[in-house]
Amino acid sequence: MTTLDNFDKNSPIAFFDSGVGGLTVLNKVKKILPDENYLYYGDTAHMPYGEKTKAQLLEYSDKIFKFFEEKGSKAVVMACNTTSSVVYNDVKGKYNFKLYPVVQSVAQILAGLPIERLGIFATRATIDSGAYQKEIAKYNPDIKVFGQHCPQWVHIVEENTANSRRSVEIIKSDLDKMLENNPEKIVLGCTHYPFLIDVLSKFAPREMFIDPAIDFANAIKHDLTKSGLLKDDKTPSVEEFYVSSNPRNFKSASKMFYELTKEPELLVFD
Repeated sequence: MTTLDNFDKNSPIAFFDSGVGGLTVLNKVKKILPDENYLYYGDTAHMPYGEKTKAQLLEYSDKIFKFFEEKGSKAVVMACNTTSSVVYNDVKGKYNFKLYPVVQSVAQILAGLPIERLGIFATRATIDSGAYQKEIAKYNPDIKVFGQHCPQWVHIVEENTANSRRSVEIIKSDLDKMLENNPEKIVLGCTHYPFLIDVLSKFAPREMFIDPAIDFANAIKHDLTKSGLLKDDKTPSVEEFYVSSNPRNFKSASKMFYELTKEPELLVFD
């Protein structure tokens, strides 16, 4: 069990995801906490997480979390909706850092929306877990939640093909299926999905779509502030990026999410 005096407030905040998608969350957190130090691990060798089993996700996350511990991280952001949905309850409290899961962190905010019908676009694992439905129901059981997985969307984003004819057809088909439920809002419940909003908004109002990373970033800042863990030295912010495969591809794909100044370091766990 960790206590606040275990933490060095000038240690990094770490993020992980199966690929570049988690950079959307890092980008938003850094905008409101520009002085912090940051770590990022993209588990590109196992992307996409949404098609993996719980046992696999537990194995991957355990190795990544132990690496973050070795790096002295004060907080770890589960930027990935899939791991937040599937393994958070199994891993919370097991490691020496504060842990922020995206789904659980934003559910209360979503539950407070003045609507009756909410759509969730996410990976298969997130939808199958029912995590969004369960967490939102804790605060507002009257909202009807419609979950739908989009099996091709992560690949479309990682391969930067969102504007190809085939990709637009896939995105529109998935959206049309969701719109049959008459949702008032639709959550883009995977860190990759906000980068499809330009395509999505060709077929539905842009304001219909919710990027939970915005509320998530504010929740992280609020909790670190309340816990007295904001960085207080005057040294410049430091960033470190790691991937489990294809550093060059990661740097290229990251351009639409975050501007990396150099290729991430290749780091493969035994």
